Amino acid sequence: MIRSGPGYAAAGFVLLFIFGPLIMVFVKAGGGVLPGPGDWAAIRFSITQATLSALFSTVLAIPVARALARRQFRGRGVLITLLGAPFILPVIVAVLGLLAVFGRSGALNSLLIWIGVPPVQIYGLHGVVLAHVFFNLPLATRILLQAWQQIPAERFRLAASLNLSAGQIARQLEFPMLRAAAPGAFVVIFALCLSSFTVALTLGGGPKATTVELAIYQAFRFDFDLGRAAMLAVIQTLLVGIVALFALKYSHGEGFGAGLDRVVTRWDAQSTLLRLNDALILIFAALFLLLPLTMVVINGIAGWSRMPAQVYSALWVSVTIALLSTALTLALALPLALTALRRGWIEVIGLFGIVSSPLVLGTGLFLIVHPFADPARLAFAVTGLVNALMALPFTLRVLIPSLRASEQNYGRLADSLGLTGWTRLRLLLLPRARRALGFAAGLTAAMSMGDLGVITLFADPSHATLPLQMYRLMGAFRMEAAAGAGLVLLMSSLGLFWILDKGGRGDVDA
Repeated sequence: MIRSGPGYAAAGFVLLFIFGPLIMVFVKAGGGVLPGPGDWAAIRFSITQATLSALFSTVLAIPVARALARRQFRGRGVLITLLGAPFILPVIVAVLGLLAVFGRSGALNSLLIWIGVPPVQIYGLHGVVLAHVFFNLPLATRILLQAWQQIPAERFRLAASLNLSAGQIARQLEFPMLRAAAPGAFVVIFALCLSSFTVALTLGGGPKATTVELAIYQAFRFDFDLGRAAMLAVIQTLLVGIVALFALKYSHGEGFGAGLDRVVTRWDAQSTLLRLNDALILIFAALFLLLPLTMVVINGIAGWSRMPAQVYSALWVSVTIALLSTALTLALALPLALTALRRGWIEVIGLFGIVSSPLVLGTGLFLIVHPFADPARLAFAVTGLVNALMALPFTLRVLIPSLRASEQNYGRLADSLGLTGWTRLRLLLLPRARRALGFAAGLTAAMSMGDLGVITLFADPSHATLPLQMYRLMGAFRMEAAAGAGLVLLMSSLGLFWILDKGGRGDVDA
């Protein structure tokens, strides 16, 4: 087997750099303070927007997933692949695309004004919810589609032999599946939306639309109120931690039994009316997801020539940080995942990143570094470290199932051949985990490229990552230049994801 020492060392590193900064914030603050009216308002808004975002994302995903599950058509695989794009899309780019469609001078409002209808307002609660639905509708769809595909084809064949209608099949097969799968999708999306920062920063629209994460940023950046930041950090951690526990509880539902892996044929959905219904649902879902991206590309091409030179220097900074974050994430994730095969509890340590506030980690690291060096000089290093810790939970969820499957299928053979330690890792586990490693690396790099979080605390005016440079252009109302920067960020993020994911898939069968 593989030694557990590197896994324990990686776990210690994660614990040190997650809880060390939090403890430092409390020490410097002299403890926390009681929440004020503004803090309670931020807590209520965070819970409200997360609830609405998760509810709309899950409810709207049901008909989309159902249409994909019971239809086979040319381009279906491409459409399902595109459904994963918003998850790796830089948030600031998506916001720019949504503004191009739903903003004051966007395509929708231009159409409404032309027909004599008052324009809509995107800023505030509804804007935050709209952006979160854009990001999480694809995630909910993928979760529910996977649950739909776990219903054995034999169940549908039996239903057809009994001449059950579409409504009867929904009651007997689909509704029980949704009762098991939908709560898990809701809770996962709720946890992701609860710690929203970039969306609230750009679309919140004022104090009445402030999340807890944004309140932490304001307490540190503008007031340097460490006591308030520490108190909000504890509340944020508790809220997301409780929701994360529910997500783990609901992540597995009761199955429908094993099947023979036959192709699912839906005889109940062959009517013209149901075909038209599914087609319209998929068309509207595709328009909702692809129209903002299309506007980003169109406006980006138009604004390419208006970009300042700082955009290109910021691009190289972001690429460097993304590659360093990816290397650090894999260096932590691989030993943690290998150790988790025998010590399942260690995976929980790796998942701590999802319940931690990136801004609090950045604040704590700022306080630790400040007596010894100028934090602005280490802004990029701190950003890379925090990005790596934030991406670690997603990387572990990709790696562990792949490594576990290799051990279950070939572990006894490896034992009989005496493969242990580095030899076992090199000859058995790493080759079979190459696809998962490539996908995890691409996902981490794309997430790091689009991050607009910790860097907002430390960067000086002359240096920035590409998302921060883009945000500064938007703040200066240079929307054409910001659109050009958005296109550069979109291309670089998707390019890094494609290169690393392709590297994991290339020659995988050799």
